[in-house]
Amino acid sequence: IQMGCSSSRTMTEGRKEKIRRPKSWKHPQPISRAELTQMREEFWDTAPHYGGKKEIWDALRAAAEEEDISLAQTIIESAGVIVQNTDLTICYDEKGSKYELPKYVLRDPSNLIRTK
Repeated sequence: IQMGCSSSRTMTEGRKEKIRRPKSWKHPQPISRAELTQMREEFWDTAPHYGGKKEIWDALRAAAEEEDISLAQTIIESAGVIVQNTDLTICYDEKGSKYELPKYVLRDPSNLIRTK
């Protein structure tokens, strides 16, 4: 008999979570598109060094950068990513490795400086 709490993975198996964009968020100070792009590039360049599999990171990046949410969903599912938070901020692979994505790679901040 197995005691204790079951992992969240067994709960989500079989039912497909619909992913969604994270809620609106605000950067500590207004940020330009160039600064945001640089932050994102730095995150994606360093993320694989924190563990997990490169192909999962690649799939997460592809999904994060995909405008079409249903296509992003397909990318996540075909990579076998287990979504804990539907906004993709916390995901796992089949081996249980955790992948945490900051909101800034998933959605633009509300105080992004819009250049004309």
